[in-house]
Amino acid sequence: MENMQFAITGMHCQACATKIRTAIESLSGVKKADVTFSPPRASLTLESGVSDDDLRSAVRSAGDYDLHRFAETEDRADGTIDAADEAPKESLYPLLLIVGFIAGVTLLIGIRTACFEMSLLMSNFMAGFFLVFGFFKLLDLPGFVQTYRTYDLVAIAVPPWAWAYPFVELALGAAYLLLVAPTAVNVTTLVLMIIGALGVGRALTKKQRIRCACLGTVLNLPMTTVTLVEDLAMATMAAMMLVAQIQ
Repeated sequence: MENMQFAITGMHCQACATKIRTAIESLSGVKKADVTFSPPRASLTLESGVSDDDLRSAVRSAGDYDLHRFAETEDRADGTIDAADEAPKESLYPLLLIVGFIAGVTLLIGIRTACFEMSLLMSNFMAGFFLVFGFFKLLDLPGFVQTYRTYDLVAIAVPPWAWAYPFVELALGAAYLLLVAPTAVNVTTLVLMIIGALGVGRALTKKQRIRCACLGTVLNLPMTTVTLVEDLAMATMAAMMLVAQIQ
């Protein structure tokens, strides 16, 4: 019996780790498998005769993942995996920074046009929000889909929705920017953001440790109440613009 640790690459969330663990445990000769997302590694108890190629094949059968010995990934003397193979450190800073930049650009547009009408400012902010967030999702669309399906209520029930969602965001962003069909766009946004908030709220209530997919998987954003506030704030702005249109 031998205890070994391997680096895993290609994971995007805890759901990936679960899939990989199931695939490894299906191999004859694997007595125990513990796969973690952060850090991305597999701690295995193996009988003799289980080769690295066998393990690698099992991992690859679970998806776009790979397995390496630490020596192949330039492990450090303390036995931890090299930083290049670690999952990006969890942080809300990128999210807050990007939202701040979008708000700043919205303000600059208001100064440039000398127009500070609240509905127009909110429309410009929503345009920037959806265009930027949609762009980040498209940087790794398969990774976004896999992560999004771990908590979004619609994506869980209807998997193709996860593939379509970034393009829906881009379409909404363009519509807000061009002021096209404002009523329909605001109603759509309100519904989507409420559904999103319900999914996030459900994940938080169950205390699931999953990655937030709002900026795709390039950045490692933890699922926190900030994500819930983000969805509710967007829903509130859409509702405010609908009320303004009625008045």
